[in-house]
Amino acid sequence: MAASDTFIEQIPPTFDLNAAAELGAKAEGVEIVLLDNAAKAIGLPDSIPVALRRGNSPGIEGLSNLFEAYRLYPARKAGQAVAQTFESFCALTFRHQTAHSAIFANMDWKKPTLTTVIDYHQLGQGHPDFGKHRVHYAFPLSEEWQKWVASDGKKMDQVDFAYFLEDRITELSSPTDEEKIQYERDFAVTIATPSQLVELSRGLQVNVESKVKASTTLQSGEGQIVWEESHSDGAGKPLKVPGIFMLNIAPFFMGDKVRIPVRLRYRPAGGKVIWYYEIYRPDQFITQHVRDMLAVARDTTALPAFEGTPEMSG
Repeated sequence: MAASDTFIEQIPPTFDLNAAAELGAKAEGVEIVLLDNAAKAIGLPDSIPVALRRGNSPGIEGLSNLFEAYRLYPARKAGQAVAQTFESFCALTFRHQTAHSAIFANMDWKKPTLTTVIDYHQLGQGHPDFGKHRVHYAFPLSEEWQKWVASDGKKMDQVDFAYFLEDRITELSSPTDEEKIQYERDFAVTIATPSQLVELSRGLQVNVESKVKASTTLQSGEGQIVWEESHSDGAGKPLKVPGIFMLNIAPFFMGDKVRIPVRLRYRPAGGKVIWYYEIYRPDQFITQHVRDMLAVARDTTALPAFEGTPEMSG
């Protein structure tokens, strides 16, 4: 007798296929199967392992949910490290960088920053990435620079301006020969030395109770203020006012000093003199410094560097 005939003879004549299917559905157990990405959705794997649960409550469950409680380390790097020095920024970037990492420089001169996006998008037609792992460095502005910027263009009376100059006298510098020629030619004014600004400061304090009698601009480019003494009818001693002076200051904490010209302004008003100053194009000097540091970071890490801000991470 053939083997197939034996198998047929063993099947009961009253065998119910529906009943057999029901019994199979009630069978307990979990089977690991692969679920195909038949739609070929971009950014997803071709297949994923799932748990096919059998029994009275059949269903499919992702394996990640089952294994997540036993995770030994994160699935990917994420978060933003904040470097407090430029050297640390470069070191952290070098430690984590990949072939697709990129550095961005925010060129806002009032709050410049550097940011490395470690998991940045792949080159060309490569895959996008999450952009959630970053290294950030905010250039720390020095206290001295912040004081100069805070009072830039601020109107001050004689007393306040005199004290301001005295308090900041160590941050001033005599002009070099080249600076004297350039700025006196460009601005048609006289450039001051620190000692001349000290003399101006003391002269303002002496004449604090006096009224302005005359204000003129001399042929040399200096301003001249003549005071009328409050206790007499005689004219006070004329005070010469330079039109520009030089700052020698480190805009960033523990950073290199830069030389920046500052224009000195005054306006007679109601017998008094209102003083203020204007830092000449501070954005140029700060931007150039940030651009130089960006070049150093690029050369140190061999990563592409861009002036701007990266996309927001999703």
